[in-house]
Amino acid sequence: MNDLPNILRSVASIGERRAALHALAREGRQLASALIASPASIEELERATDSLRSIVSGLPKLSEAPPPFLPDQHSETFSDQSPVIGLANITAPPASLQLVDNAVEGTVVFDVCYEGPPGHVHGGWIAAMFDEVLGMAQALSSKPGMTARLEVNYRRPIPLHTPIFFRGTLDSVDGRKIYTSARSYNRETDDTYAEAHGLFISVEFDRFRSSTRPDGMGHANLAQQHPSDPPHHGAMGDL
Repeated sequence: MNDLPNILRSVASIGERRAALHALAREGRQLASALIASPASIEELERATDSLRSIVSGLPKLSEAPPPFLPDQHSETFSDQSPVIGLANITAPPASLQLVDNAVEGTVVFDVCYEGPPGHVHGGWIAAMFDEVLGMAQALSSKPGMTARLEVNYRRPIPLHTPIFFRGTLDSVDGRKIYTSARSYNRETDDTYAEAHGLFISVEFDRFRSSTRPDGMGHANLAQQHPSDPPHHGAMGDL
């Protein structure tokens, strides 16, 4: 095992830890949902707060932990962090995405934590879901990039506690520009909830290593790049 590159050692040893993270995050989602409409008394809430405070204080802080593992962009361990599909991220619904016939298909059920209009999903989460679906679709270009523009047309309100399906495709590539589109719909009725179009700009993801330095200098370095260089994290709005 010691002869393996660092990235392979990280992936090889992550199995049991990932499972533990997923289980903890799953309970965290249950807690978040329960808090939204809990009939608990003040005393019960205070006891729960004390218990959570004890749990949080017992976990290593980021500053105390080893440097974050930065895998390649397709790594499952990296996707665990996603606020949309991350099984280790308690803010994620989480959605499930897969590649089917050169398209990306996704399924998600939003509960009360993601409510906007009464009984329906907040539009911001629909946009985030589209960004995730189109982000995977644009990777089919073999030179993936970052979101430069995302346009969402909302056709009808999306209900909570209902399976919502997404399908995204890679439409065309023009130099570094990658064009994609997607729709969300009810699979039983085929009613369209929303449609989206996304423009992505191909980037060199190896440069992300310089933007994840703990002293924060990575982002400053990126801001000083030459205008003709590929854009990086947070730079899409300057195109």
